[in-house]
Amino acid sequence: MSAIRRQSLQIGPVTLDNPVILAPMAGVTDMPNRRLVKRMGAGMVVSEMIASQAMIRQNRQTMKMASHTPEEFPMAVQLAGCEPEVMAEAARLNQDLGAAIIDINMGCPVKKVALKGEAGSALMRNENLAARIMSAVVKAVDIPVTLKMRTGWDQTSRNAPSLAKVAEDCGIRMVTVHGRTRSQMYTGSADWSFIGEVKRAVSIPVIGNGDVEGIDDAQRMLELSGADGVMIGRGTYGRPWLLGQVAHFLATGERLADPTLARQFQILLEHFEEMLVHYGSVAGVRNARKHIAWYSKGLPGSAEFRARINGLAEAEAVRAAIIGFYEPLLQKDAA
Repeated sequence: MSAIRRQSLQIGPVTLDNPVILAPMAGVTDMPNRRLVKRMGAGMVVSEMIASQAMIRQNRQTMKMASHTPEEFPMAVQLAGCEPEVMAEAARLNQDLGAAIIDINMGCPVKKVALKGEAGSALMRNENLAARIMSAVVKAVDIPVTLKMRTGWDQTSRNAPSLAKVAEDCGIRMVTVHGRTRSQMYTGSADWSFIGEVKRAVSIPVIGNGDVEGIDDAQRMLELSGADGVMIGRGTYGRPWLLGQVAHFLATGERLADPTLARQFQILLEHFEEMLVHYGSVAGVRNARKHIAWYSKGLPGSAEFRARINGLAEAEAVRAAIIGFYEPLLQKDAA
């Protein structure tokens, strides 16, 4: 398979070093995760989905979700909501806080957002309201505004190409398409070919998303869609280095090996310590458990290790358990 070369990506005045982007994921893409993935080679990272109403109320938890550091630049903040004026005000607040890009969520499929809140993917059923939201946000800020959506609400209404054209007319600078309908949730397979229909409908950059678990998936998705770049979410679980590997391959055709087990152990410890600083000890341990499970998946004895971690509440005990699990594996690896 010949390499599809993708290097830098332009989003309005913002230039990304490479077109491989960390997807926004609730409970996952917090500041420690984003900083780590960016350090390891991602072209751009995106915040967790932030409710626009909570943002303008300056809810403490929401403000923490929106916080970021210079090393994440250019970092996008993703906003969700269904009221144009509220979305616009939330966008202004995040611009003032230093966001490089505002991303509008029209892809979230969960009931709380799409059914009870009429936001997220529900907006794909109301192109008029979607257009009003996009126009309001674009007019409210001086930084680029992007859009993330699905192929449509269900198989009978895959309107992503027409909505992408509306978005372009509203001044949206880039569109990301997850290759599933809302009704599919996360079942079945992402339709990478359909993303190509969105690409052909607009002249702004189109990013493909969904089911990209590695280099070969990224390559195949780009072949089938003609997309300008790739956004990766669940494939990064326990593998914050994946985006850097994909970016390197797209630029050079060379495949970088996974980090050694010793380096993975070091990355995990660094990630854990950053989560303790970001959240505090109690919440840091609670939020770190899933990451520890993802890092250790597939290693000998990992199931028992994960069960033990889930029963520990003290940071020092978790740290000791991590070291106790990895050190014998490292000694065996070295031998």
